[in-house]
Amino acid sequence: MGVRSVLVVGAGIAGSTLAYWLGREGIATTVVELARAQRSSGSPVDVRGLAVTFVTQMHLQEPLREAATRVTRLVVVDTRGRQIGWIPTQATAHGLEVPRSDLSALLTGAGRDRVEYVYDDTITALNDDGSGVDVSFERAKPRRFDLVVGADGLHSRVRRLTFGPEEQFTTHLGMYIATTDLARPAADVRSVVMHNAPGRAVVIHPTTGREGAAFIFRHPLLPADVARDPQLQKQLLTGVYSDLGWRVPELLERFRASNDVYFDAVSRVRLDTWSRSRIVLVGDAASCVSLLGEGSSMAIIGATTLAQALASHPDDLDTAFRVYEQVHRRRLRRRQRGISLTSHLLVPATRLGTDARNSAFRMWAVLAAGSSRMPRARRR
Repeated sequence: MGVRSVLVVGAGIAGSTLAYWLGREGIATTVVELARAQRSSGSPVDVRGLAVTFVTQMHLQEPLREAATRVTRLVVVDTRGRQIGWIPTQATAHGLEVPRSDLSALLTGAGRDRVEYVYDDTITALNDDGSGVDVSFERAKPRRFDLVVGADGLHSRVRRLTFGPEEQFTTHLGMYIATTDLARPAADVRSVVMHNAPGRAVVIHPTTGREGAAFIFRHPLLPADVARDPQLQKQLLTGVYSDLGWRVPELLERFRASNDVYFDAVSRVRLDTWSRSRIVLVGDAASCVSLLGEGSSMAIIGATTLAQALASHPDDLDTAFRVYEQVHRRRLRRRQRGISLTSHLLVPATRLGTDARNSAFRMWAVLAAGSSRMPRARRR
């Protein structure tokens, strides 16, 4: 029996991308999302490489270019806000940096006329009998689908219900990220500004003209009550950053006062298989390797790869899932090799590491300045 109906759990980047492709194939697709509406917050994320090809096929390249940030460099500053050095960002003519909320909204909008979106609800039980999946919801009546896809992120409920507790598959990488919107215009829309102390970083991103702040710090795995309680998170953040200068006191005050904050661990998700019978995982639910927006491209690519595999093998889910995993796992292995380097570049653990990183940024700035002053060769 072919796949005629699909439930996608999670309306984020992976879930909305997959829903678009499934809907275009004529498959009855429902997306259920725990949030009450399309999320309006989130740090900028990257769309590059093969992901650009796929969003172009979705007719989204121009809307994404219009929504993209204008950032071209990452600047490191000292406690007084003076520039130490800088490096160029990874955004190029073949890649974009887009606010996460804008990217999600565009992906959702692309398939909305073919896809049913249900907000403010989530699943509570999955019963896979081999020929279909009976799904129970917190609010809606139970329904049956040919296929259920978990696109519900690092803390996936689909993964927990199908494969087991989160602790079996996630590894804490020793870092946390907290973000909030600053509700003020950016002074320089082309520069991300970062200030460091050993094991800690504060980043201000201009997004598309309205500043956002990120706190990135090294810390052992927190108890479950802190991981779930925004007030305890704000207390922790205040303690970790209380001795830093620059704009940190102002940013902490804004974070404590905000009701729209993000706080989570930097983690790696690994499973031996991403599917079981008629349930499959995609995006961070299957393999989380991202740091500061790097996973968005892989979410788009992974969701499209899954859709292509299902379209190529509509009557053979086992083969479709096997093809999807073989192709996408190779890409993820290459990406995973760079996460340690990225973390040490952003948040050196020691004073020596911070000084070495700053020296590299300073040298790049000097070389770039020298290159810009070199006279151009005359044409003959």
